[in-house]
Amino acid sequence: MAVQSTSNQTSALANRAVKDVYPVSRLVREARVLLEGSFPLIWVEGEISNLAMPASGHIYFTLKDEAAQVRCAMFRNRNNQLRFTPENGMQVLLRVRVSLYEGRGEFQLIVEHMEEAGSGALQRAYEALKHRLGQEGLFDQAHKKTLPILPKSIGIISSPDGAAVHDIVSVLKRRFPAVDVVLYPVAVQGENSAGQLIAAVKLADQRRDCDVIIIGRGGGSLEDLWSFNDEKLARAIFACELPIISAVGHEIDFTICDFVADVRAPTPSAAAELAVPDVQQYVLNFQRYQQQLTHIIRHRLTSEQRHLQHLHRALPRPDLILRQQTQWLTQQKRMLDSAWHHQLLNYQQKLDYLSVRLKHPKAQIDKLRSVLNSLSHRLQTAFRTQQKSVYQQFQSLQFRLQRQVPLPRIDEQQKLVQTLAKQNQRLILQQLQQAKQFLAQQMRTLAAVSPLNTLDRGYSITSKRDSGEVITTATAVSTGDEVLIRLHQGQLSCEVKKVDEK
Repeated sequence: MAVQSTSNQTSALANRAVKDVYPVSRLVREARVLLEGSFPLIWVEGEISNLAMPASGHIYFTLKDEAAQVRCAMFRNRNNQLRFTPENGMQVLLRVRVSLYEGRGEFQLIVEHMEEAGSGALQRAYEALKHRLGQEGLFDQAHKKTLPILPKSIGIISSPDGAAVHDIVSVLKRRFPAVDVVLYPVAVQGENSAGQLIAAVKLADQRRDCDVIIIGRGGGSLEDLWSFNDEKLARAIFACELPIISAVGHEIDFTICDFVADVRAPTPSAAAELAVPDVQQYVLNFQRYQQQLTHIIRHRLTSEQRHLQHLHRALPRPDLILRQQTQWLTQQKRMLDSAWHHQLLNYQQKLDYLSVRLKHPKAQIDKLRSVLNSLSHRLQTAFRTQQKSVYQQFQSLQFRLQRQVPLPRIDEQQKLVQTLAKQNQRLILQQLQQAKQFLAQQMRTLAAVSPLNTLDRGYSITSKRDSGEVITTATAVSTGDEVLIRLHQGQLSCEVKKVDEK
């Protein structure tokens, strides 16, 4: 029994030993999986050595420091994004994945991103400052000032010996020679350059001897342009009441100054083109406007002349009416004179006839003379009455003629238009006052139901950082999610460490 038990144990150990034997490939593969699963993407800094750049486009090198070294590989699809050429002895900052090369069983790093260690630190500081100032609202479009259409003077903050000033002045002279140029000489790189830039911005804002400011320099590395990433300079530009154009470096270069300025120009020459108009284009525009205005005036004069001619034809001619009335009065006078003369002749004939038949001439003559005097008086009375009637008709016609003349009616219509305009203005002011009162009431109502009043009492609004969805229950988030907590003043960016659904 003891011999059989020992034999069974030996057989079991042999079977288990066969099952637990790892081939090299399996061991290396599982080790690689274990390494890659244990380390996320990490940043590593070190010195390049044993650099190899074969025709395949991949880059192989050793990353080392004073105490250790590790093999690295950067494949072609990643090194296409490099902005510099790696060299032996160069200090670099790498974004890597920890892995294992199965072919040789060597521990290695797979490089996803590479940057120079010095510029990398500057780049991270640049991104951090950009994010912080952006959160404060220094880059908001609502704070941007509009450039003047026709400035009288341009201020330039740059190095007096640099090519940027020469380019700006050349473009200004070509596009708008009449503009004045005020140069604020500063150093554009070096230890004291940021302070000089800040002082120049404040001095230009204080003196107000220019309408717009151009701040900039030529191209260079991130270190060369670093003075334009100074936080105090950014705040000085933001506080400046004069509009500022930033023209730092080339089109691919971006600085904090570019984001906080009112306008960003890709080059100094482009900044000069943005600052002033093209005088030749202004002349062409003026000529075109002159032609358009001349055409409009001629068309308006022609239209008004036609309208005047129409009114002239529609209105009766006063001189013609007066001439007709004068002719009618002359004719009436002639008729009256003829009738009076004819009547006088008739009476004369009767008098002659009666004088022949009179037996007592003197008495008859006295009687006839009396009759004749009476008739003469009646005739004169009738003549005066007729003349008065004709004169009254003439005055009536003259009054009617004056009423036909449009000048009094035009005065009346003008007075009516002025009265209506005053009434319309009073109605507009009254409606505007009512609208203001209604708006104030609506604003008070809105303020009463505003969630901001709730925030003022110590409450907050929590939302997801990526989607902005408002969180009302604990089950809406998971551990590790990033959330934003909005307070009465400002907001907090937080990470969920624990979820309690109670």
